[in-house]
Amino acid sequence: MASDPTTRPSRIHLRPSEQRAILFTGDVIVTILSFLLALYYWSYLDAQLEFTFRSVLERLPGWFYLLPFGWLILLVDLYDVHRAANLRDTIRGIAVAAIAGLIVYAVIYLLSAPGSLPRQILGAFLVLAATLTFLWRMLYIRLYTDPAFMRKVLIIGAGVAGSSLVAAYRKLWPPPFFLVGLIDDDPSKLDSTIEGFPVLSNSERLSEVILEQGISDLIVAINGEIQGATFQKILDAQEMGIEIIRMQTIYEELLGRVPIQHLESDWIIKSFVDETRMHGLYEVGKRLLDILGALIGIMILAMVFPIIALITFLDTGFPIIYRQVRLGRGAKPYTIIKFRTMRKDAESDGKAIPASKNDPRITRVGNILRKTRIDEIPQFLNVLKGEMSIVGPRSERPELVEYYQSQIPFYRARLLVKPGISGWAQINYGYASTVEDTIIKLEYDLYYIKHRSLLTDISIILRTIGTALGFRGR
Repeated sequence: MASDPTTRPSRIHLRPSEQRAILFTGDVIVTILSFLLALYYWSYLDAQLEFTFRSVLERLPGWFYLLPFGWLILLVDLYDVHRAANLRDTIRGIAVAAIAGLIVYAVIYLLSAPGSLPRQILGAFLVLAATLTFLWRMLYIRLYTDPAFMRKVLIIGAGVAGSSLVAAYRKLWPPPFFLVGLIDDDPSKLDSTIEGFPVLSNSERLSEVILEQGISDLIVAINGEIQGATFQKILDAQEMGIEIIRMQTIYEELLGRVPIQHLESDWIIKSFVDETRMHGLYEVGKRLLDILGALIGIMILAMVFPIIALITFLDTGFPIIYRQVRLGRGAKPYTIIKFRTMRKDAESDGKAIPASKNDPRITRVGNILRKTRIDEIPQFLNVLKGEMSIVGPRSERPELVEYYQSQIPFYRARLLVKPGISGWAQINYGYASTVEDTIIKLEYDLYYIKHRSLLTDISIILRTIGTALGFRGR
């Protein structure tokens, strides 16, 4: 996508955090409006109910006040700015939220006393919330893809780092910004193209290119030392009001991953040693969240175990539970507990084989258990014992860790935290059956380690529930 010189410079530049804030604000407004309209519809059906605050307080079931919060939680998957800008993902996300809401209500309705839960008011809310959220999200997509709201970006450096960033940008649709082209001081690269984007000039003409193209952001994609003259030109651009961003930062921002192939040792030490020494309050909060979640999970395990045991036995016999040695935090070994989802002779030769998409070793019942994430439920026992967390990198076998750390830089850095039942890599990427896939999952894991917080953990838990309800587990 080459630059269009007739395109007017962008005046409003929205960063992902600002886009998420706009999305959430719009969703809150739409949800409250749906709430009020559902109340009005209820009053219309009941002629004896006057639509006043007093009548609402007297007649409205207490659980109804939770609906707006529940709807916003069900939309958590759509706060990824790239997913939110995609029409198909938006429609699917809203549909899954509406269906999940109906399922939860149906379960509560069956367990409640007859006539205690009015169905009309819930149906009205779900229809209104889904419709108005869809209309609002369509407006957002229209604004998001409008050139007036898109940053115009120039990449400094057409080497390996710059080319990798352009390749990643190419795979994103709709594009998160308008990429004009690249700048490089290597004479052999001038007038060439990288993935269809032109190398416009060298750094000497940086200021002129910025003015000619209406650039709003510069991405510095130079590994190693920056030449003094180039560095000065970057400082001049900053004085012009241009935002300067490192390639590693924008890579994380766009993909939610850490670019391990383009990191320098000092950056690694800063990010994964200094910054991973989390405040004690986070560790305490995370452990309390793990204990609470584990207790709920064990209650669910007690309810579903007889059913899972029966259908597993009828399908492939015993054993029902699968145990295997994995490495935890600090490479400490422990025994993981899961429902068995593979054939009993899955590794008859004793060699560790990573699971893959459409793995022939997975049983019929195992396939259902994996898609719904039910096979993970016994791991809540590991969480309660403190061997695992609800959220963290996927636990791995010692022999696979040994193999991958010999092939992939920084692989052992994922052992800085406890492994999790779910995690950032698990909800964003599929099976890792090759070294290349494992590199991508490691990038997600390291991103989580660097940016983890209680809010991030809760978001991952909610997205995992959405994955299970949507039958999209892996």
